[in-house]
Amino acid sequence: MKKSSTMICAPLMAETIEKMVIQMHQAKAQGADVVEIRLDCVLDFQPRNDLETILRNKPLPVIFVFRPKQDGGLYVGDQQARVEALHLAAELGADYVECDLMVASKLVEENKINRNGHRKIIVSSYVNGVTPSEEELSQIVASMQSTGADIVKLVINAADITELPRIFHLLSCCQVPLIAYSSGERGLISQILSPKYGGFLVYGSIEGDSVPGIPTLVNLREAYKVHCINEETKVFGLVSKPVGHSKGPLLHNPVFRHSNFNGVYVPMLVDDLLKFFNVYPSPDFVGFSVGIPYKEAVIGFCDEVHPLAQSIAAANTIIRRPSDGELIGYNTDCEAAITAIEDALLKEHISINGKTSLSPPLNGKMFVLVGAGGAGRALAFGARSRGAHVVVFDIDYDRAKSLACAVNGEVRRFEDLDKFQPKKGAILANATPIGMHPSTDRIPVSDASLGDYQLVFDSVYNPKKTRLLKEAEVAGAIVVSGVEMFLRQAVGQFNLFTDGQQAPVEFMREIIWEKF
Repeated sequence: MKKSSTMICAPLMAETIEKMVIQMHQAKAQGADVVEIRLDCVLDFQPRNDLETILRNKPLPVIFVFRPKQDGGLYVGDQQARVEALHLAAELGADYVECDLMVASKLVEENKINRNGHRKIIVSSYVNGVTPSEEELSQIVASMQSTGADIVKLVINAADITELPRIFHLLSCCQVPLIAYSSGERGLISQILSPKYGGFLVYGSIEGDSVPGIPTLVNLREAYKVHCINEETKVFGLVSKPVGHSKGPLLHNPVFRHSNFNGVYVPMLVDDLLKFFNVYPSPDFVGFSVGIPYKEAVIGFCDEVHPLAQSIAAANTIIRRPSDGELIGYNTDCEAAITAIEDALLKEHISINGKTSLSPPLNGKMFVLVGAGGAGRALAFGARSRGAHVVVFDIDYDRAKSLACAVNGEVRRFEDLDKFQPKKGAILANATPIGMHPSTDRIPVSDASLGDYQLVFDSVYNPKKTRLLKEAEVAGAIVVSGVEMFLRQAVGQFNLFTDGQQAPVEFMREIIWEKF
């Protein structure tokens, strides 16, 4: 597979030179190719002594940055002193020196006069507020190029993920080496996908010193394998809000590589589905997982919907058909959850009776469902298809009532859940985010009621074993983790993402139990 030439850079913002030196070695050990030294973060900065100490002890190339406050830095002192410090860094043999557009011409010219052949000047611009248009961003880049910069750097703070294609366009057409990305959580994919569009470098934070919107060095190297991302890499994304809890990238990316499939799976924090699908028709983005809270609404943005997803009225997977670019919606949640529950019931039956039951394990059982959103709909339709009687609880009574009618079940008010008396052998299924990291101490029902259920299923998979499952196990119920559902629905997604290539199920299971 063609390797990317994009370097991985670790931004270091320690308050002392001693800690900067320590962090440089940590960055190298964690896979950085270069480090960015933020001089404006150093307390009582002594230019010559401190710069010489860093250069004498550097284990890998360094970029010196002395960022003023107006560009998001900490420096508020004399402008001339800042420029002199950067000029000194260049004289002392820095690999790279970054300066802002305001002082770039002077620093570039001085560096050319005294150049020793290898140091490079990075001219940067930090755009605050509303993200400019593609044309305006191109003009900013042209202004930086005109200074004679070796490398140009453009940073925006995108308010919406739909602004990021402007960055991708700049990266793919710029005539000089370009660093371009958006800060913040909504800009995360501008870092990860930089190698695909030819970015000069991508930023990754060292473990224990995280920076919002910047993946860790370990994730860039191990989870995303950014050095393997190239212009031919197909992009798959999780469309959700929030996305920080998702373990999808930790599973799908290793499986792509294991299967020799040139793809990358990224988290995409989406605020507005209409804006998103208007802006991301690019053939580069060939498939999406769909998470909270969009599994129902996303149906309206598909050109076609698979019959199962159509009947459930919820999709968790979208594929862009190569022949015409149309979006096709699927639901892999339904079979994933129901087969996980059925297999647990069959295993229990065999352990007690020594033989397999001839009747479907859910047939005739009461299926108590908490949550009537996208995951809840998948569970309800799956349970009904197996002959179960579905009882729906949801904070939104009208939504619960609508789902109950769709599956010929019954609806109950959410506040009555704790005192609800299920039939013997009933199943309890949580299809809400209650209990998800970081609010792991929450539980959708009372502890006392858990003893009334034969089996308790939780769609939450982070943490692996939720408080609901722990309490249900103590109460004597069979428990099924959302991890098993996650695995099975991911198997279905992989088969769709790769146009029918069979997923390596056991390899996926090993990853889940090792990494999650």
